[in-house]
Amino acid sequence: MPDIASKQKTYGLFAALAAFFAWGLLPIYWKSLIVVNPVEILCHRIIWSLVFIAIILTILKGWKETFASMRSPKDIGILILSSLMIGGNWLLYIWAVNTNHVLETSLGYFINPLVTTLLGYIFFRERLKPLQLVAIGLATLGVANSIFSYGELPWISLTLALSFAFYGLLRKIASVESLPGLFLETMVLAPLALTYLIKMQMDGTSAFFTVSPTIDLLLIGAGAATATPLIGFAYGARRLQLSTLGVLQYVGPSIAFILGVYVYKEPFTASHLVTFTLIWSGLAVYTGESIWSMRTHRRLTRKE
Repeated sequence: MPDIASKQKTYGLFAALAAFFAWGLLPIYWKSLIVVNPVEILCHRIIWSLVFIAIILTILKGWKETFASMRSPKDIGILILSSLMIGGNWLLYIWAVNTNHVLETSLGYFINPLVTTLLGYIFFRERLKPLQLVAIGLATLGVANSIFSYGELPWISLTLALSFAFYGLLRKIASVESLPGLFLETMVLAPLALTYLIKMQMDGTSAFFTVSPTIDLLLIGAGAATATPLIGFAYGARRLQLSTLGVLQYVGPSIAFILGVYVYKEPFTASHLVTFTLIWSGLAVYTGESIWSMRTHRRLTRKE
């Protein structure tokens, strides 16, 4: 039995790590579609995600669970809100990547765990520990430094962080598993996306079937690029401790940071360094506190 459990954890680790690596490398995928309007990319992402997830649900025989979720008016209402939240997040992310703001997307997803912690305090009255307050304070100083240095809010980073944190909040409230939930969310957005794509085809402004076969395949593949990491993450999340997932979640924005600075040569000034250092410090404090708390909890549980 222990050997089986160990193998499951190993498989979970590889699945989650692959998911975070895939999310980190997504800027490369969207950059390859730079000739396509970001709204059109989003619409294809929605439509082909719906198709891809439907195939996966059929393979996994998950339709019963999916349809069961549709019986709850509360869950449907929440999923409509979450679909709008994730749709806006996807659009901003694609636009930011293709307008040379990869570093700002990286910063947004570094900030996200701290925003999520703050929302837990606001909406669920989850107690904020002193070190968590220190972590949020350091991140706030990082944002403040960005404002004072450039005279404006890092709105791309903050919008990505807030939209994804609120998306997570809504999904926590809805009693729907990740894959059925994503199917229902894309189903909500699909009519608007399909209408937009049909209009573009009729107007002759669509990139689909007009630019190149490579672009067509990349647009179709956007569905798999969206859903595959989520499936890997869901598989890993069920088999790993939260502390392990907490550390792994920084893999994605770290890869995006490397791509922004070293591959796409986006400006990285001394002020950027101060902002990132403050936020990285906050994340280090936050992660260290989470790991220490979980280990303390396990020791106390064993003694009982």
